[in-house]
Amino acid sequence: MTSLDIRPMAGSLGADIDLAGPVDDTLFAAIRQALDDHLVIHLHGLDLAPEDLVALTRRFGTISRAPYITHMAEHPDIVAVKKSADERKVSTFGNAWHSDFSFLDQPPMASLLYASQVPSHGGDTLFANMYDAYDALSDGLKAVLDGLDAMHSGKPYGTGGVPGNVAVSRSIGIERNRPEADREIAHPVVRVHPGTGRKALFINSIYTQRFAGMTVEESKPLLDFLYAHAIRPEFTCRLRWKAGDLAIWDNRCTLHYAVNDYDGQDRLLYRTMVQGERPVPAVPRA
Repeated sequence: MTSLDIRPMAGSLGADIDLAGPVDDTLFAAIRQALDDHLVIHLHGLDLAPEDLVALTRRFGTISRAPYITHMAEHPDIVAVKKSADERKVSTFGNAWHSDFSFLDQPPMASLLYASQVPSHGGDTLFANMYDAYDALSDGLKAVLDGLDAMHSGKPYGTGGVPGNVAVSRSIGIERNRPEADREIAHPVVRVHPGTGRKALFINSIYTQRFAGMTVEESKPLLDFLYAHAIRPEFTCRLRWKAGDLAIWDNRCTLHYAVNDYDGQDRLLYRTMVQGERPVPAVPRA
């Protein structure tokens, strides 16, 4: 297998990788292994046209489209993640810890984000390792969570906009009242990764509404603890963008957060997603 120059970004997850030339099958296999090993990979040295990004995404699997985000008319598999310099004091898409579209029947296995234009500073993306977050829990809490499901829904975004009623960047088109986004779906709180066999927490503060069989109020104390626990600094890494960078992350075992600290500067990235499988619980359900 081709050897990659892999530089860890932090102790828990993330790796920087320099690339030069085309990605042949051998090199792609090495990239795919690096994703399993590091959960987030930050590739440098690429020059990708939109069709190149789509073609690379397809090498990972079937492309998944977001159910309530407007895609590019000329490239319907791509979402343009954009904030213009004249947009101030607005929310940006992804400006909270989350796993992409966890309310889908088969949430995305991976997301790819390619930087076309980035600010001179700011606009970083944070990631958190949900393997490590699970492993750090007590055995007693693990035993409880292994048997629980949680209800996920895109309704806060799909019908009401950003939680808290903060204005959203006009560059991100959100389509309201999409049934496949607004209904609730149950997924295990702890899922088993199909590639590594490891257990990972699978909850996030945007889309997880409550535990199955419980009310929102009953669920809130434990969910709030898990949300705070999952993003402890030692479980995280920080990705700093340069134009031409490509980030790929595994949505099944990470959370991410788009830092919105670059008012007055333009930022444009292109995102695609790879369809995943229905999450497998740590304990089989009856």
